[in-house]
Amino acid sequence: MRSLKHSIMLGAAALCALTAAACSESDDAAEAPEPAAPADVAEAPAPEPAPAPAPAQADGAEITQAAVQRTEVVDDGDPFGPAALLEYPTDSWRTNGGNLFNQRYSPLDQINKDNIGELGAVWRTSLNSSGAGPGFSGEAQPIVYEGVIYIITGANDVFAVDVETGAINWTYEAGIDFDGTNICCGWLSRGVGIGDGRVYVGQLDAKLVALDIETGEKLWEVQEADPAEGYSITSAPLYYDGMIITGYAGGEYGVRGRVDAFDAATGELIWRFFTVPGPGEFGHDTWPQDSDAWMYGGAPVWQTPSVDPELGLIYFSTGNPGPDLNGAIRPGDNLFSVSIMALDIATGEYRWHFQEIRHDIWDYDAPNPTILFDAEVDGVLRHGIAQANKGGYLYILDRVTGEPLTPIIDTPVPQAPEQATAATQPIPQGDYVVPHIVDAVSEEYVGLLPNWGRTFTPFTGDQPGNYRPSSAVNWPPSSYSPETGLMYICAGDSVGGAFGGDPDAMVGPPPGQQYMGGGFRGQPGVGGGRRTLLAAMDLTDHSARWRREMEGGCRGSITTGGGLIFVGRSDGRLTAMDADTGQRLWQWRTDGGVDTTATTFMHNGTQYVTVLAGGALFGGRTNDGLFLFALGGDMEEFPEDAARPGPPSGPAVFAPPPAVQTDRVADLENGAMIYRTVCQACHGENGEGGHDIGAPLPSGLTIESIMYTADAGRPGTEMPSFRGVYNAEQLHDVATYIHDSLLEGRPPLPGE
Repeated sequence: MRSLKHSIMLGAAALCALTAAACSESDDAAEAPEPAAPADVAEAPAPEPAPAPAPAQADGAEITQAAVQRTEVVDDGDPFGPAALLEYPTDSWRTNGGNLFNQRYSPLDQINKDNIGELGAVWRTSLNSSGAGPGFSGEAQPIVYEGVIYIITGANDVFAVDVETGAINWTYEAGIDFDGTNICCGWLSRGVGIGDGRVYVGQLDAKLVALDIETGEKLWEVQEADPAEGYSITSAPLYYDGMIITGYAGGEYGVRGRVDAFDAATGELIWRFFTVPGPGEFGHDTWPQDSDAWMYGGAPVWQTPSVDPELGLIYFSTGNPGPDLNGAIRPGDNLFSVSIMALDIATGEYRWHFQEIRHDIWDYDAPNPTILFDAEVDGVLRHGIAQANKGGYLYILDRVTGEPLTPIIDTPVPQAPEQATAATQPIPQGDYVVPHIVDAVSEEYVGLLPNWGRTFTPFTGDQPGNYRPSSAVNWPPSSYSPETGLMYICAGDSVGGAFGGDPDAMVGPPPGQQYMGGGFRGQPGVGGGRRTLLAAMDLTDHSARWRREMEGGCRGSITTGGGLIFVGRSDGRLTAMDADTGQRLWQWRTDGGVDTTATTFMHNGTQYVTVLAGGALFGGRTNDGLFLFALGGDMEEFPEDAARPGPPSGPAVFAPPPAVQTDRVADLENGAMIYRTVCQACHGENGEGGHDIGAPLPSGLTIESIMYTADAGRPGTEMPSFRGVYNAEQLHDVATYIHDSLLEGRPPLPGE
């Protein structure tokens, strides 16, 4: 059986491959069992017994903690020096993750469990309607420094807002040419970086821009990747020691993932690391040697990295390989996709990696930010790193060596030779974040559900498969409290389905088109909707302290010394939870989806919380409100339906759509633009099904039925109403485009 492989390099010249240290074989360390399946549930015949999973075995040179040199970080008084950025945030929030460890923890306790009921909004500032239209998402976490909040919208416009008054000090308008970009999941940004007197902006057109922090004047810009090829920057750039570091998104468009480091003063490129190794590079042998599949191999970087200055290492995790759903044309493990990476931060040289999902075909990438922590494990102080991925697994490693801190077992998984699936997967042991088995199917389901729909159940091009979970832990950032020792993780719990795996498919995407290699459609009758959870996981033993179902969504968290977790909800609420139990203690309704993470800070003796209520393509109503909260804030809450997608009030949802003249000729070009803006992310480029919550468009839809659904939405589902967003003519355009250009003549989807 293959051992659990990862690699490590220590020092400038040494490159070693090794497996994780042997895991404990005690029964106490084993994964908590899934609930037993009822006898009357449809189940596939039991497979032949497989060999018992083995703990990871050491392989290659032995690397010890003592072999690693640490450099003391000296505080030189620079508010953006490594020492300052290591500190827990109090009077400011200077980097996206709160500190370089990405913990999103503040020790502030003026707002606490005893007085949280007194928290209220102080002001709401309108961001000039920026990013408030269809197709935009407001997913940025505010940065705060010296009494100013720096916030970016989905349109990539940046605003500097005065804390005391809510007045806008300056505005930077990005002027993005959205027609020249190819974005998989809506127009968005997840934040800016600041340091050395500048604000750093990563844009959807793959430009990195530096602004004067006092005036917003553009100081320099660079563009190291082509947005027409699918490259974009959606994460907040990281300022560190005179460098500005960013990864690039674009995995659904066949990009080759990369991380770039630039001189913060000039924009000059310092180093680049490709997350898909090229010929002659370590890991290239995990890609086909007889094709150029590696050139389109994906592994994008969706989040802001974490840094350990004492080790001189930068950490991040990567996305899925490309094409997403067709493993047949990329046999091999496909490094460094779905991996935790450690690089030398000064040079960008590889140090170690841990691949979470080998040869991913389930879109189980790892967009959630890595978190660094120090804690006692088995009585020994260990320096850890934690990352949770869309496969619903939490990986807890030693950040010095990449070895597991809690057991991870190399486990045989079901096979589909047509997809070149990996024989084994590294599965963390302990309590689950979300369930990994389908415990029941509907009475209409035909036959027996293969493998109980467990994680890693494969599928093929003509045989859709179902698996649980689907897109469990996505980009909304997790947080970690050194007081409780818990990592707080937003997770989705639902059953996924997909088809794909054509061995004769073309390698590489057609220009400007997605590179999926299949579609998101499983067998009907499996899965009964989606629930959202907030899970508290102990990073010393991989146990679950508690889980809470989160009505209205869970869009990232911060935690505080006041014993609180602040969580945004797509339904427009900012909420505060008890960090010890997960009980909701407070909520406040805004007028837009709170589809991002809040920030807390102290200013002139008062603790504040600020958050963007900008909504999202996959979330609540888009809007342009930046809110500030404090104890005693007396601003009146908004009505319950103010953040609901579509119009907050009006005719009943079952009213017929506005009529168009029967002889009207639809504008298919406009319909295609609308589809790309608001439909494609959910329903897929060709209607075959998109990411996360999206469903394929059935072949038998009529123009009238499409218009009706787009106008009214589907109550009780993620399909919003676009009434008031698009008029009758626009709905006619997009409905006709779907019917005539996507569905007309399309072969039935697998399972139809």
